Amino acid sequence: MPEVPKVQSNWSLEAPCFGEVAGDPRSCFVIACDHAGRRIPTELGDLGVSEADLSSHIALDIGVAQTARKMAEVLGAHLFLQEISRLVIDCNRPLSAADSIPKFSAGVPILGNHSLSSAEIVRRQEQIFGPYHQRISDVIDGRIRMRHRTVFVAMHSFTPVYAGFVRPWHAGVLYQRDSRLGSALLRLLRDEPGLVVGDNEPYRVTDQTDYSVIQYGERRGLHHVEVEVRQDLIADSSGQCVWGERLARLLRVAVREVSPESPT
Repeated sequence: MPEVPKVQSNWSLEAPCFGEVAGDPRSCFVIACDHAGRRIPTELGDLGVSEADLSSHIALDIGVAQTARKMAEVLGAHLFLQEISRLVIDCNRPLSAADSIPKFSAGVPILGNHSLSSAEIVRRQEQIFGPYHQRISDVIDGRIRMRHRTVFVAMHSFTPVYAGFVRPWHAGVLYQRDSRLGSALLRLLRDEPGLVVGDNEPYRVTDQTDYSVIQYGERRGLHHVEVEVRQDLIADSSGQCVWGERLARLLRVAVREVSPESPT
């Protein structure tokens, strides 16, 4: 994990920036939702963004937290939920990325992110990005030291329509250099009746645009996958339950295919 510079902060979070569910230590799964919430630290106000936009996909991945909770419940997975909005700092972007702290999102100006000083940028890195990723790193590295098999799953959701394009996919399976688990899960999802599943769609994993699967999967040599589910399918509790149970069931099968010795 990149070292986050230390500063004397003029503000601090009213509550921890992320949620964590320890799960069953016998499970091989670790799940992270980098865009689980829309919370903004009180000191930052509303970042100059309307309530409607703060409830939209630009602020969080709609439905993904509840879907991941269902997955973790079924799998006994260790679960991480970043509850601070991606508009404050995007925890699935390298700190060097231009949109780590976005000035615009889907054409919406994030006025509270304009003209930030270097100290203000570092405060967000220090208090939000740093603790979240340090905790994930500590858990995964601890599992590796204990020789516990570990599979990392990054959970996200995407809008049904973007820039006027109606996206045909119900879900997408994303990976970059290591396609082992991604390919297995993609095939299993495509075998499900009625599903259209994207292969590195609607997004692709790159070193410039993604952090978690690269940091915790690729760089540690662990089986990993990033999953995207269309937001209208997990906007309510029924859809969240259906997709959470489906992904848990298929991930178990996929892991057995690529790593038969892994407890799931």
